[in-house]
Amino acid sequence: MRHDAFQPAAPQESRISPEPRWPAIVAVLAAGAVFAALPSHLVVGPRWLGLSVVALLTIPYALLNRRGVVQVARVLGYVISAVLTLFLLASLFLLVRAMLRHQGSPGQMLASAGCLWAANILVFALWYWRLDAGGPHAREARGPHEMGAFLFPQMTMRGHPAANWRPEFIDYLFLAFNTSTAFSPTDTAILSRWGKALIMLQSLMSLTIVALLAARAVNIL
Repeated sequence: MRHDAFQPAAPQESRISPEPRWPAIVAVLAAGAVFAALPSHLVVGPRWLGLSVVALLTIPYALLNRRGVVQVARVLGYVISAVLTLFLLASLFLLVRAMLRHQGSPGQMLASAGCLWAANILVFALWYWRLDAGGPHAREARGPHEMGAFLFPQMTMRGHPAANWRPEFIDYLFLAFNTSTAFSPTDTAILSRWGKALIMLQSLMSLTIVALLAARAVNIL
């Protein structure tokens, strides 16, 4: 009889399943849909241009991710976020100009500002998700998330079930939502300089939109 027959099996290392990409894809398409919903004088080109461009870029991005072509998918992801950022900045500039010139009805301006506020959250959530710790592919390769541009509360919990924790898109969406709402992150510390720069830019854009909303509301009242 073999002596190792009754020896306990060696414990298997816990594996973290790959992060699903569909939340980020939904966020990309939702941000593109915002620009399609804006009035024609608040977008660059035809109203359908932004949504069409990001949709056409998202199709190969999703296919490349499924086939494991990591580097090309990563570059294409940066291109998608850059396109959305350009559309967001252009629409915000056009919104400020339209309000200064008293173009459009008050209701239309309020709705447009609200749409851009939501787009601001989605666009910056995508940037945080793509850039933090090298992006989703790099975070998956390392397993548990211990270092990055953002110090999430779970990263400080030693000896806790969160030891195998890794941020996903919803965590970056929550960070972006708090930044646009409170003009600063709430429960997450910013460690990197690029992270601080993006947080400041998002807060500034959100503050601009909120100030425009308040000014238009005062004029209506």
